[in-house]
Amino acid sequence: MREYLLVLLVAASVTYLSSGLCRRLALRMGALAKVRDRDVHTIEMPYFGGVAMLAGVAAAVLLAWHLPFLGRDPLMQADSRGVLVAALVISAVGVLDDLYDLSALTKFAGQVLAAGLAVAFGVKMFWIALPGETIVLDNSASVAITVFFIVLCSNAVNFVDGLDGLATGVVGIGACAFFAYSYFLTVNEGLTRATTSSLVTVAIAGACLGFLPHNFFPARMFMGDSGAMLLGLLLATSTISLTGQIDTSQLQDSNGGLIPALLPLVLPVAILALPFLDLVLAFVRRTYAGRWWFVADKQHLHHRLLERGHSQRRAVLLMYIWSALVSFGVIALGLVRGDAQWTVVAVVGLLAVVLLLATLGRPLGARSPVGRGELP
Repeated sequence: MREYLLVLLVAASVTYLSSGLCRRLALRMGALAKVRDRDVHTIEMPYFGGVAMLAGVAAAVLLAWHLPFLGRDPLMQADSRGVLVAALVISAVGVLDDLYDLSALTKFAGQVLAAGLAVAFGVKMFWIALPGETIVLDNSASVAITVFFIVLCSNAVNFVDGLDGLATGVVGIGACAFFAYSYFLTVNEGLTRATTSSLVTVAIAGACLGFLPHNFFPARMFMGDSGAMLLGLLLATSTISLTGQIDTSQLQDSNGGLIPALLPLVLPVAILALPFLDLVLAFVRRTYAGRWWFVADKQHLHHRLLERGHSQRRAVLLMYIWSALVSFGVIALGLVRGDAQWTVVAVVGLLAVVLLLATLGRPLGARSPVGRGELP
């Protein structure tokens, strides 16, 4: 655990310190978020926060390779090397998009390329747990599902990046939840605690922690597509790598149920529940209106919260709480046994009702929402 804490601190420190340099670089190169009709921010804002987060994650992973405990696991080193290569490629695509506003097809091709590189380094989905059986994937199915999953997660994070600090906090909370699950799972099952999943998720959490002071309302810079797609890829590969390092049949036999075996696949969906919900609603809404699903609008979940009178800070904090409730609720459901599971369901359900009332209710003294990046 001490080495993971060191990795967290290094990722946070490098990200925090390099964010200022990346901000100045973005200003010099003209990588600025323009003010458009659908945007919340009211002034142009520099990008390249994703470059700083990439630096933090890379520094953390490189450090882990040289630590006494984490550095002696060859499988973890091989997987994390593939994750870093894919992260570098998808961040480069994001930087080009921040500079030149690439077409949707070009960005998609870059995402597929990054996912393909991860697969080439051996980061693949090996099995899918279903009721009564576990399907072991052949090579073709493994490659196809892995690429699809990485591209899906990359776009899901991009969808939720609409308010200052929103995507950074949501992904950081989710990464903490995933790390808690993967670490305690290895402890409970007597497996090696040096896993790619734990390493990548703790690095994500550190990078988000280091970037949040620059990105929380009022933001001084944005992560851009280089950051949103990077975070999505890292969350996806942390899940995928876990399926190659855990024996699902052992999980089902020792724990007497399917939930622990399903969690490695369900947890990323829980972590990105809000982005995935936003993605699905946008697809349905735009398709019903006769438009392409990737044509942007101003009807995302965070836009609706602002319309109900929530301030930017309140809207972001509400979505943080939703993410924490879903992520840690799913983990608790998987880790407890017997009647305690019903207690978890009851507590989470009660909290969800209270949170839903706070989310849908119009705050007292509500006023027009303050623009993104604008002082209240």
